[in-house]
Amino acid sequence: MQLTVKGRHVGVSERLREHVRERLDSAISKYFTAAIDAHVVFASEKRNFEASITVHVGSGITLQGQGEADEIFACFDIAATRVEKRLRRYKRRLRDHHRGRDGRMDGLSAQQYVIEAEADKEHADENDEPDNLSPVIVAEAKTEIAELTVGEAVMRMDLAESPALMFFNRSHGGINVVYRRTDGNIGWIDPQLPAAE
Repeated sequence: MQLTVKGRHVGVSERLREHVRERLDSAISKYFTAAIDAHVVFASEKRNFEASITVHVGSGITLQGQGEADEIFACFDIAATRVEKRLRRYKRRLRDHHRGRDGRMDGLSAQQYVIEAEADKEHADENDEPDNLSPVIVAEAKTEIAELTVGEAVMRMDLAESPALMFFNRSHGGINVVYRRTDGNIGWIDPQLPAAE
């Protein structure tokens, strides 16, 4: 597994890098023979340290975990524990998914864009219309829209700590979305196309 460990406003010692490698190798090797890559970013925020883990294990599955503590090793251990809990929760599904599915195409390539947030104007009048209705694109990348069951989509969204996930529903081939609601439950959007006449 290719591992990248970085620090923002904090130094990363060789001892910390070795701790990160050992802990991630131990956790991930229980479920996957070889993860593709992992990125760990440490940051210093006021009096605390933050650790953010992102592991790409292949087949469109990304694991993420964050931790915060007053000690740098402790914040990483909190984030790693969160990743391990998700792996344990989805152990059976991950093993089944890793075995593959009868050579079927896993999804469709799509373009993904990041649009600049609108500036927050303190004294703006509610009736004022924006000068330009064309959004400013600040980043773009290719992404895959996978063919999944609803359960697999919820699993991938939970593993990646994403707020939402778009996918092709394996049962009927239509585009669906699962998302995390503000009440903590999972929402599922399954549009129904009008019948052809």
